[in-house]
Amino acid sequence: EAGFNDLKGNHYRFSEFLQIALGEPTDVVDRSDRQKLQALASQYGDYQGMEFAQRQNLVAETRRTVYQLKQSVDSARPPIQAAPQPLILGEQKSLKPPELGVRDRSAGSIAKPASGKIPDLEQAVTYLPGVGPKSAEKLAKLGIFTVRDLLYYYPREHLDYARQAKIRELKAGDTATIVATITACNCFTTVKNNKLTIFDLTVKDSSGKMKLSRFFMGTRFSGRGWQEQQKKMHPTGATVAASGLVKETQYGMTLDNPQIEILEFDGEIDSTQIGRIVPIYPLTDGVGAELVRRAMVAGLPAAQRLAETLPEGMRQQYELMGIQDAIAQIHFPDDRSALDSARKRLVFDEFFYLQLGLLSRRYQQQVKQTSVVLAPEGPLIKEFHQVLPFTLTGAQSRVVREIHGDLAKSVPMNRLVQGDVGSGKTVVAVIALLAAIQAGYQGALMAPTEVLAEQHYRKLVEWFNLLHLPVELLTGSTKVAKRRKIHAELLTGELPLLVGTHALIEDPVQFNKLGLIVIDEQHRFGVQQR
Repeated sequence: EAGFNDLKGNHYRFSEFLQIALGEPTDVVDRSDRQKLQALASQYGDYQGMEFAQRQNLVAETRRTVYQLKQSVDSARPPIQAAPQPLILGEQKSLKPPELGVRDRSAGSIAKPASGKIPDLEQAVTYLPGVGPKSAEKLAKLGIFTVRDLLYYYPREHLDYARQAKIRELKAGDTATIVATITACNCFTTVKNNKLTIFDLTVKDSSGKMKLSRFFMGTRFSGRGWQEQQKKMHPTGATVAASGLVKETQYGMTLDNPQIEILEFDGEIDSTQIGRIVPIYPLTDGVGAELVRRAMVAGLPAAQRLAETLPEGMRQQYELMGIQDAIAQIHFPDDRSALDSARKRLVFDEFFYLQLGLLSRRYQQQVKQTSVVLAPEGPLIKEFHQVLPFTLTGAQSRVVREIHGDLAKSVPMNRLVQGDVGSGKTVVAVIALLAAIQAGYQGALMAPTEVLAEQHYRKLVEWFNLLHLPVELLTGSTKVAKRRKIHAELLTGELPLLVGTHALIEDPVQFNKLGLIVIDEQHRFGVQQR
């Protein structure tokens, strides 16, 4: 609010305080988060010599980082109360819609702002027209600090007001837009509640008549001056466009808490809401839909500064919209087709970069990590086939061959084995574990529950006894003495296979020479556990 000056407090300057506070974070954050904060702290050492834009970017990045950390810390705590439900556009309980009147705003395409200056992507939203410091504080609750944050704050859904209909054609439950002529206008404060003001508009078209009502809560709407102003702005005979959810009442069809606009020229609707596909954003307590849309209209021209990341050939191959148009159309689409195209591009980007990240990780694993080479053939596996009371199916044999092929390589194996209940996945896993054991390594089998771990343990004991191999079970219920014995045998290498729950990955558990890990029902474990 003070223009990013390095203000002097009672003890420190602004930059000095941030250096100290960020440089010594609490134990609540992990190592990677601590490094982020300390990196920001070091930048505040140069704060006084920074240009205005640099200071602005640094403060925005700091706020964004602290906000994200707060979100992660809060999510780890038990909830005190339910999160506030977002207010949906047109919902009756809001009772504080935007003021009525003539609007002259269009944002369906990326147009230059009236000032002629396109906002920078890293510019703080505080400086967008119509936002300011107080509104910026509200947007910060949504994690929106810069124009870039704003552009990538996607709507959670869209309401389609683009369908224009006659009054007689309206059906309850539809969303639609009507264009009609005003026949009467009334605005008054209710007798029972002097803070509730009702705005009634009676309109008609060639097919029929309808009454539209808006509700305003607050003393500023109960003043005679504001009410008379609304009547003057909606004179009899004027053409009006109204959009909303069609609702049937005892007086006939109406639009529930409609958006209303006086048309300067018959049939020409120029609005971000009336007669359009309207974006509905995720909101929180104290942050209204109108504020987010107003900020979005002001910041949307900055989409022109977004760099295209996909090659032209790829966009043509998959029929993808350019990123600049996609961002514009996801917020204020021209029509349903444009919205679908924008969503297709943004969803493609999300999956594309996810796949690139996974491929990069896999490549780094294969290049930098060397794995143990396990023996796919040997006496232990042959003996196991002999003691099995059945022969493997064709599918089981094929999967075993594929796994053995991976185990014989010097790069780590990451493989998912899936099949119906009773298809023999456990037998396949046991053969892979035996390949590790006969190569001189240890194996681990982790299950999400004690019941499942005990089932695996009983089956493995039955098979491993025939092979004269020890196997143990480790869960949260394992007695202390037994637990110590297992830990000791793991360290010496006496125990070739350990079955258990997530107790296997607790700090005291240390293997002597772990070669293969089998995780049953991995989707039931947390990301860090896997």
